[in-house]
Amino acid sequence: MDTERERVRVVIVDDDRLVRMALRLVIDAEPDLTVVAEAADGDDAITVVDEQRPDVVLMDVRMPGRDGLSATRELLTRPAPPRVLMLTTFDSDDLVLGALHAGALGFVLKDTPPARILDAVRTVADGNSVLSPAAAARVIAAATSPQSSYARDSSREAARKQLSALTERELETARAVADGLGNPEIAERLYISVATVKAHVGNLFAKLGVDNRVQIALLVRDAEE
Repeated sequence: MDTERERVRVVIVDDDRLVRMALRLVIDAEPDLTVVAEAADGDDAITVVDEQRPDVVLMDVRMPGRDGLSATRELLTRPAPPRVLMLTTFDSDDLVLGALHAGALGFVLKDTPPARILDAVRTVADGNSVLSPAAAARVIAAATSPQSSYARDSSREAARKQLSALTERELETARAVADGLGNPEIAERLYISVATVKAHVGNLFAKLGVDNRVQIALLVRDAEE
């Protein structure tokens, strides 16, 4: 069995060399993960990803030169693009929201405990989105604040119309997603199996026309504002 081939291949993109070093040490210590390259800005990231074809890109949001949002948009236009997990300190929330709307599968704060970052990398590698309760609250607050461009553009009526297509159980699932719950927690809250939760979440993606759980959460918040 080729263990190297089975590992999730990761590219780290961050302008801070110490952050890259710390992430590499944490990731390379895991038997199922490996860092195949690093990049210091968005332009380097695109070049490295085209060369290495990683499974997951850990992408910093704010960098000199080409930022993480622009690089993410570019990468996600590629055939068979990598899964993108955003790294942020949330000093620029609109950039994070833009990346999520562009198709990034989630985000983690840079001060997130290493074990949770590793879990996030694995989750994204499996094609699932990452939405932690603490980070989700900050993103949603930014998205719905009067100063946010996304808040100005959002329509409560449009969000409610989208959610009206859901069954009652699907709507309950959507609200649980908006609360930052993972599938096991949703199953416990709604007294259903994890498999049923996964089916409901799949239906939410299809009916709402969204790509990740963050977008579900934003729709719920828009509708309930």
